[in-house]
Amino acid sequence: MINNNHERAQTLVEALPYIQKFTGKVVVIKYGGNAMISEELFDAVIEDMIMLQLVGIHAVLVHGGGPEINDMLSKLGIESKFVNGLRYTDKETMDIVQGVLCGKVNKDLVTKIIHKGGSAIGLCGLDGKLFEAEKMKRDDGEDYGLVGEITKVNPMVVEEAIKDGHIPVVATVAYGTDSDTAYNVNADTAAAKLAIALKAEKFILLTNTRGILREKDDENSLIKSLKADDIPSLVSQGIVAEGMLPKVECCADAIKGGVNRTHILDGRIAHSILIELFTNEGAGTMIC
Repeated sequence: MINNNHERAQTLVEALPYIQKFTGKVVVIKYGGNAMISEELFDAVIEDMIMLQLVGIHAVLVHGGGPEINDMLSKLGIESKFVNGLRYTDKETMDIVQGVLCGKVNKDLVTKIIHKGGSAIGLCGLDGKLFEAEKMKRDDGEDYGLVGEITKVNPMVVEEAIKDGHIPVVATVAYGTDSDTAYNVNADTAAAKLAIALKAEKFILLTNTRGILREKDDENSLIKSLKADDIPSLVSQGIVAEGMLPKVECCADAIKGGVNRTHILDGRIAHSILIELFTNEGAGTMIC
């Protein structure tokens, strides 16, 4: 018991300089993947958010909800359609996306935080025109339906929530400026743009991998840290490719926009957020 207590004390001592460094700073966390599916990991993320709040770090949780959207579409007998990896979003699907993300998923997260003793408020990109967007237009000529590209972020509603002592929980549906509609927007991109607008100290992406791997199938080949300038070389070598490429691009954009550090974390590890923020070891890849 004495040894266990000593280890706990050492953990707190190790965390102290990090708490001092980040207290009063904004940390934007994009939450998705396995961490949203596993009940254990779900609870761990919520506990991490509350811990950050208690030590004075202004945590902002941005979420998607792909699995929940797929489940609802399936229940309604609507086929999920993807074009070049993006969900094709017609009017019917957009109504479901908005209802699931802004309603069920968002409010479930808020409720869980409150039940565990934290203070949270649910927001979406429509509130205060937090995310403004226009219909996505790509060079490939494909029609993606009501999928939007964010053109502007108005962070005041999030800033007010932080001032009032809440954890803002943000669903990534955007206000359409070119049409009378809401838009489905990429959650990683929305989170990165919000981090820039909030002048965040850190931007964290929770993923289903350890981070950036030098060898695709070797989890022991984790690249623990790199500079944004290293990214083009990693892309040309094929080390950053496929699903990891857009995530790394979001991190690079956040760095260019003024965010000090970005992290691609292993969301399969319970409390990976705390491990990254408060220990020397970390829990993924840091891009700075």
